[in-house]
Amino acid sequence: MHFFAGVFCAVVFAAVSAFSQVAATPPMGWNSWNHFAEHVTDADVRSAADALVSTGMRDAGYVYVNVDDTWQGKRDAQGVLHPNERFPDMKALGDYIHSKGLKFGIYSSPGAQTCGRYEGSLGHEVQDAKMYAEWGIDFLKYDLCSFQDDMQKVRAEHPDDPNVANNLMIAAYRKMGDALKATGRPIVYSLCQYGVDQPWKWGPALGANLWRTTDDIDDSYGRMIAIGFSQAGLSKYAGPGHWNDPDMLEIGNGKMTEDEYRTHMSLWVILAAPLLAGNDLSKMSEADKSLLMNKDAIAIDQDSLGKQGDRLYESGDFDVWTKPLSGGRVAVGLFNRSWSVRDVSVDLAEIGFKSGASVRDVWQQKDLGHQSGVFARTLPKHGAALLIVGK
Repeated sequence: MHFFAGVFCAVVFAAVSAFSQVAATPPMGWNSWNHFAEHVTDADVRSAADALVSTGMRDAGYVYVNVDDTWQGKRDAQGVLHPNERFPDMKALGDYIHSKGLKFGIYSSPGAQTCGRYEGSLGHEVQDAKMYAEWGIDFLKYDLCSFQDDMQKVRAEHPDDPNVANNLMIAAYRKMGDALKATGRPIVYSLCQYGVDQPWKWGPALGANLWRTTDDIDDSYGRMIAIGFSQAGLSKYAGPGHWNDPDMLEIGNGKMTEDEYRTHMSLWVILAAPLLAGNDLSKMSEADKSLLMNKDAIAIDQDSLGKQGDRLYESGDFDVWTKPLSGGRVAVGLFNRSWSVRDVSVDLAEIGFKSGASVRDVWQQKDLGHQSGVFARTLPKHGAALLIVGK
């Protein structure tokens, strides 16, 4: 009896440990939507997996290969969901991704249909979760989509109680969270419901590892900074295993300047955001690679302290953000939102270094030596500097 009890305890401990390691740092990888959208194919996903390896992105930490919406076909008489003709064998696709030392992600919705009007998981949560585990899925993005129609009906039926619709949504997300947990497979659970009813307050109790805090990003500077800077005040809700998600990266998709993409990456790593590239990995420029694979920037995002950064101050078109790092260090982001070249500064004493500190410039990949007092940097329009400050 003692032997079997010990084995049972060991198995339970291993399972708990496995789940505790899910998203211990913000997930990094690639998602099909921003570039391929509804046209993504099995071949595109395999090509992305190959590129993550060949470019060095996998070794830099980008390990999730996530298929977004429009992979679904129809359900059969037993309710089993089959992929469509663009994805002939999801298990084989997952095996291919895993053979590259990568992880496999997928997409669904708590509603009857996804945003693209493909089959959702409503009424099939347990069945779908088991299927995902059988396919070797490591990440599920669960998008509110058509479930908003059900919420709207409930709101109309209960006009004096706005919580009824939100409680319905939370119950739907809890149902899939429970189903994923019951599979016994560690699967990152990503809530995509645009920040409705402050998911950072209830997401962890549902088993969620990350949750969208805003509506969708797009490849424009205005939309990117509107989302990024709106994260001020949310840092206390993030930590190992549960992260605020300001949506995916647009770096490399071509509609922002290099300085604007540098702002994008600087802000996202300060936010300890999931880093999910959304570009065509086969056509990356050297500038794209230097932003996405900068080791210091990634280290800020993935820092073992597990803290999200926050705004230190805002003055006109200037922002200064800081993120506590392990070893008593601090990451500092200096941002120029104006349309001209400006100086942006930070008082090192104000961030805990009254006697000065060593400063490393992340994007210049250069140690600047010991600095004291006010540190200033001249930035181009829509530009950013990213620093690591320590004793």
